Amino acid sequence: MSTDASPAPQDVYTHGHHESVLRSHRWRTAENSAAYLLPLLSPGQSLLDVGCGPGTVTIDLAQRLAPGEVVGVDTSSAVIEIARAAAKDAQANVTFDVADAYRLPFPADSFDVVHAHQVLQHLTDPVAALREMRRVTKPGGIVAVRDADYSGMTWFPRSTGLDEWLALYHEVTQANGAEADAGRRLLSWVREAGFDPAGIAPSAGTWCYATPEDREWWAGLWADRSVASNFAAQAIEHGLADEVGLELLADAWREWGHQPDGWFTVLHGEVLARA
Repeated sequence: MSTDASPAPQDVYTHGHHESVLRSHRWRTAENSAAYLLPLLSPGQSLLDVGCGPGTVTIDLAQRLAPGEVVGVDTSSAVIEIARAAAKDAQANVTFDVADAYRLPFPADSFDVVHAHQVLQHLTDPVAALREMRRVTKPGGIVAVRDADYSGMTWFPRSTGLDEWLALYHEVTQANGAEADAGRRLLSWVREAGFDPAGIAPSAGTWCYATPEDREWWAGLWADRSVASNFAAQAIEHGLADEVGLELLADAWREWGHQPDGWFTVLHGEVLARA
């Protein structure tokens, strides 16, 4: 367990755990969200998934690593209960617990792999979290991090409403002390956290929503997030938007989703770092 007695940063999770957010999280798999890590995995390895959410990626990884020990942690007790239920249904060899990325409740050198997907972008001190991930990773083990880069997202057709959504998202995350464009900063953060540059492998990955089904799904969940998630509540709380403006953003998402030639790509930064 970490012995650092300094207070942990007080972070705000921009998205929260509204159904529209969990709908997105449950779609994630090891294949679509951790492909950069998969070639380095082998059965019997132990893995910690930091910020595991409802556990779909964690469970996929556990099935690949069996009989290795796999643990998922998240700060939300409610989402941990969802993950536990999913693991029971999947009969996966994985445990889920509530824990803080800055204070991981494990001894040093505990895991072969420590993984964090879409976590660092929400932290006020991502470098401190990376140092803690490195602490619980065995010497020579792997810390794997992947985060979206909101300024790198692109779409067609052009939409003034989606431009306004992106600007508001940056304003909300900035007010929360977080970094929406985390993807491009991962390499810098990993180096600052003290990893040996010779053992760092940066890369990038994407999600693309361009089929009618994918467009409808992506637009629908962001339309809902724009008015009902923590993002919406925080935009109002910080005085950055009102309910009418948020409804207009939701309308813009629905309009884009109905475009037969609509195309949206999410850019992610990725880093593999040897401890």
